[in-house]
Amino acid sequence: MKYLKKLDGFQRSPAGLEWQIWKKLHIILVVGTALPLLASAVAYVLDGLEPATQNARAVEQFFYVMLGLVMLHWTLVLTLAIGCVIVMLMKGPAYVADAYEMEELPLGSHKHIQR
Repeated sequence: MKYLKKLDGFQRSPAGLEWQIWKKLHIILVVGTALPLLASAVAYVLDGLEPATQNARAVEQFFYVMLGLVMLHWTLVLTLAIGCVIVMLMKGPAYVADAYEMEELPLGSHKHIQR
């Protein structure tokens, strides 16, 4: 038994911005992850080059801030991916689970609401 049947005569909406974003999402994720971690690595290397100005605490704090930025970026990308999936599903084919005809009432048989 098929649970969902495609609705006859439904016309799909054309693809829009959601597919363009969906196709670039992996690049957005990788670049947004690599840039803060690269900045953190550069700060670590530059701190190690100059022994007189070893500021390990500040470099470590900068690393944790960049790590927090990466986590924020991941949650934003996940939210964007969920939004793309929702829009794709909404634009997809319409399904009907249990279609039935509405019962017609004879004219004059329905009650009027008095205010």
